[in-house]
Amino acid sequence: MPYLLPLINISRMYIRGYFILLTLLLAGPALQGQQVIPLYNGPAPDMLPAAQVQEKTRTDAVMGVLVTMVTRPALEIFLPEKNKATGTAVIICPGGGYGTLLMSREGRDVARAFNRLGVAAFVLKYRLPQPAAMRNPAMAPLQDAQQAIRLVRQHAVEWGVDTGKTGIMGFSAGGHLAATAGTHFNHQGIDLRPSFMLLINPVISFSDSIGHKGSRKNLLGPSPDAAQVRWFSNELQVTDKTPPAFLVHAGDDSVVPEENSLSFYRQLRAHGVPASLHIYQRGEHGFIKEPAFEEWFGRCVFWMKQAGWL
Repeated sequence: MPYLLPLINISRMYIRGYFILLTLLLAGPALQGQQVIPLYNGPAPDMLPAAQVQEKTRTDAVMGVLVTMVTRPALEIFLPEKNKATGTAVIICPGGGYGTLLMSREGRDVARAFNRLGVAAFVLKYRLPQPAAMRNPAMAPLQDAQQAIRLVRQHAVEWGVDTGKTGIMGFSAGGHLAATAGTHFNHQGIDLRPSFMLLINPVISFSDSIGHKGSRKNLLGPSPDAAQVRWFSNELQVTDKTPPAFLVHAGDDSVVPEENSLSFYRQLRAHGVPASLHIYQRGEHGFIKEPAFEEWFGRCVFWMKQAGWL
């Protein structure tokens, strides 16, 4: 029956194609590993209704996905497998000097690493200050971080999160945002204190001596007043209510001096707040070449276990 062979081969192709398609459909959510939701129902606070600012995305060979001109904040949800879930959650604030967001390297990649540990992770695409689009651009990132904390806790049951184990993580300027959320957590009478902070080569201060001038200018404008600079210099805002923190920095960081982490750590200790600090001899800003991700992230995980968050 040679005339049947083509039909048999075609049938086999369709069967193989069906199973390949079925496999992709079943694996799709796992491969994507995320759901994206808007941070607010409706426009974000203090947005100017007539503003015309277009968000832009590009991909860099080293840094991955970079996003600028963000005016519509969102939360990317990465949940671990249910049989691995610990209840711990981390909201991740990518860095970029309050002018860009490094969504891959300092966001999604870290979220997936947390998922492997059973930690729910939420990458925050927060608004970047745009005077033409916002009434109070300096407050927009903090408003978004606080809204992210609120959302994660509101959906705690749905997402398998323990509201008492909801921390915040930030890189560089994202570290400044995370530290600001950890030192300014009362919003309109609502306590939005994160459970803990993970600060990776963070901008902490806006002072002339150690602050990162680019982040300060992007957030506060070219001529901020002294009261603004002090309010956003988080080493000056630590109290005994500030959440526990893990900090890591490089001693040769020529962009954000390690004194940012050192000054914050000293204030945490002075106020009796549990904290851990590691300074690498080399690593520059962002640990582009060294130390390896597994090295510094491993120290972060060790602290989380030691502190009881894992």
